Amino acid sequence: MQLYLFFVLHWMHVLSSIIWLGTLYFFNFYLTAFLEKARPEVRVGVFSMLVPLALHGFNWSTVGTVLTGWILYFHSLGAVGTASFFNWPYGLAITLGGLLGTVMFINGWFIMHPKQERVIASAIRVSKGEDPIPDAALLGRHVVLTSRVNFLLSIPMLFLMVAATHDPPMFVMTAKRAPIWFWIIVLVIIGAVEAVPIRGPRSETKKGIETLGGALTAGFVLLAVFYILIRTVL
Repeated sequence: MQLYLFFVLHWMHVLSSIIWLGTLYFFNFYLTAFLEKARPEVRVGVFSMLVPLALHGFNWSTVGTVLTGWILYFHSLGAVGTASFFNWPYGLAITLGGLLGTVMFINGWFIMHPKQERVIASAIRVSKGEDPIPDAALLGRHVVLTSRVNFLLSIPMLFLMVAATHDPPMFVMTAKRAPIWFWIIVLVIIGAVEAVPIRGPRSETKKGIETLGGALTAGFVLLAVFYILIRTVL
């Protein structure tokens, strides 16, 4: 019975993550570029009708992904044991991937969502012939930058999750344990990236990820750094 339960949890985790990342990629690859070229009245229609519809499924898929992910994570941790789990490239990859996913979840719910609600409210006001909310444009820019950060974080996050179960070197148990400096470097890197969602348009580091190409490049660089770190310490 337990095997079937965890199979269902895995399936729910994958399904909700597809909805989450699919919507995130739709926003970054297509919708943002479309809105930059669209007429003002079209943008108002998108923000007052399409975006609220997409965000509903987007936000709750993040909850499903993170909730099922952490249940599965702690089950694996308990089954293997803490000492062995962190002597295992698989354990480091899953832990780091889960950490990145959790950061993305926090960015979405606590930074993007409240600001996006204000942008939507402003668009609805404009559609009724009223004046927009004064800071709506700045809030919208903050949302886009945070979405770019989540997009770049999703690249190493998704790679680590897949590599943990499909990259043969990840299965090799070692006698070494990841040193404390590994986690210090990881947290410093994530903290540097998170300066953009926290500070928004005022961030000094936003220039490298404002464009889709810049965010893609940063994501693959981050992927390489994390993978090399894992293969170096274990």
